[in-house]
Amino acid sequence: MHFLQAAQSAPDGGGMSMIIMMVALFAIVYFFMIRPQNKKQKEEQKFRDSLTVGQEVVTIGGLHGKVKSVDVESGTVTLNIATGVDVKFSKNAIAKS
Repeated sequence: MHFLQAAQSAPDGGGMSMIIMMVALFAIVYFFMIRPQNKKQKEEQKFRDSLTVGQEVVTIGGLHGKVKSVDVESGTVTLNIATGVDVKFSKNAIAKS
């Protein structure tokens, strides 16, 4: 019963401190989780956009190959994975190693 009376007599500033805590929590989540993830995605996209013929790459499936051609319009990359074996992949399937 004493806890209920103590909770009811709390000052009105409690709501404001709760808002400040929520904003602080969101800022922490943003700077430690969301921002680094966005930065990593931008770096990966920059890597994919800068692919050049002859560059050795790895796909997200683990397939190693050498870039034979890059088609900017369709967003595909042709990889030579073995002698006489060429495979076409989406640029998004190329991992930044």
